[in-house]
Amino acid sequence: MKKYHFIAIGGAVMHNLALALVKKGYQVSGSDDEIYEPSRTRLEKAGILPPEFGWFPEKITSDIDGIILGMHARIDNPELIKAQELGIPVYSFPEFIFNQSQDKKRVVIAGSHGKTSITSMILHVLKDQKVDFDYLVGAQIDGFELMVGLSDAPVIIIEGDEYLTSPIDRTPKFFHYHHDIVLVSGIAWDHFNVFPDFEDYKAQFSKLMDRTPASGQLIYCEVDPLVKVAAESSSTSGQKTAYQAHPAEIKDGKTYLKTDSGLVEISVFGNHNLQNLQGALEVCLSLGVSKEQFYQSIPSFKGAAKRQEILAKGETGILFRDFAHAPSKLKATVNAVKNQFPERRLIAVQELHTFSSLNKAFLPNYANSMDEADDAIIYLNPHAVAMKKLELMDEPTLREGFKRPDLKLFTSSEALKEYLLDQNYNHTNLLLMSSGNYDNLDLEPIKAKFK
Repeated sequence: MKKYHFIAIGGAVMHNLALALVKKGYQVSGSDDEIYEPSRTRLEKAGILPPEFGWFPEKITSDIDGIILGMHARIDNPELIKAQELGIPVYSFPEFIFNQSQDKKRVVIAGSHGKTSITSMILHVLKDQKVDFDYLVGAQIDGFELMVGLSDAPVIIIEGDEYLTSPIDRTPKFFHYHHDIVLVSGIAWDHFNVFPDFEDYKAQFSKLMDRTPASGQLIYCEVDPLVKVAAESSSTSGQKTAYQAHPAEIKDGKTYLKTDSGLVEISVFGNHNLQNLQGALEVCLSLGVSKEQFYQSIPSFKGAAKRQEILAKGETGILFRDFAHAPSKLKATVNAVKNQFPERRLIAVQELHTFSSLNKAFLPNYANSMDEADDAIIYLNPHAVAMKKLELMDEPTLREGFKRPDLKLFTSSEALKEYLLDQNYNHTNLLLMSSGNYDNLDLEPIKAKFK
């Protein structure tokens, strides 16, 4: 029985991998200095929740087959040091995924935006068509117990992140998967704390494309000018496949794909999702799924968690929640909801939560990203800003950065809730966008406004 120890087991993807290895029959242990829900309950149910928080080098023994090192751990972590002293193999998350999939066809979905949605669409279609596959996706999706699946399947679908690999490896995660097929959906500056230089950020995607083997395939969104330039100039001798948004039409607030066999109604909407869908289709075609099979399965795809997720729905109004936080994601989501329901007022609320979004120097990248909203609102948590040792931006600064002279700023969760509860949602959609939770904003009374 293989034995693995996780340093920083509580992370979203890390604990999912730990659970996947337990399911595979491996012996798993782990440590962390903090574990939140739902990780805590899921690890406890599987019998692998650390009995106490902290780092315990005595847990690291010579009979361990490998250490899986999470990004949350520091380079001087005492368990890591002990493992290095004992000569135990230390894997970052992506290195371990590659280790488990060397004999599989590896498909990597990359890009500054859209990768979770594209990966989720592919997984949904393959599962619906009863294709055998493994996977790694960055969100919980319907029909899948875990975010990681490892088996004897001949192919693995991987959501490839450009963020740093581990405390001891400062290169992007997606390099370590050694893809056979790679899809790049878009390039827009993100992770400002890691890639303060945009040229360096763009270069990571060019390097990824160049690593496509001669027997492999580079699938890229030609609508994105940066992706198009990088792909067309890539040195790979593998097959290059360009895509753009799938043809569609909107009728009565519903989106229909235009296909050779007629219109096909789908649940997701917006030009960016039509691009995502076409990218997913290209990958499925490369894996032997026909167009007919794809169109048969995609209508039942409801979307990944927190991606245009409907929290409440009334006769003339919908409450949406979305993970959007980077400028390109924010603009695409706002535009999608407004274009889908052009006759409805749109109240868009964006929580600036990440290091990049809270950084005044990065603010100009948000210019015009909320133009399509009828009411544009920003929420800032002063405590979160202070924790990141950044300057709390005021309303005039944000209005200039977003190029919205009527933009409203809230710095109190309670004040934001009162404002939202005071609105009339007749012929109105409310779009909440954040990678956080608005300082634990209670959504239940807001949901009730849509019933």
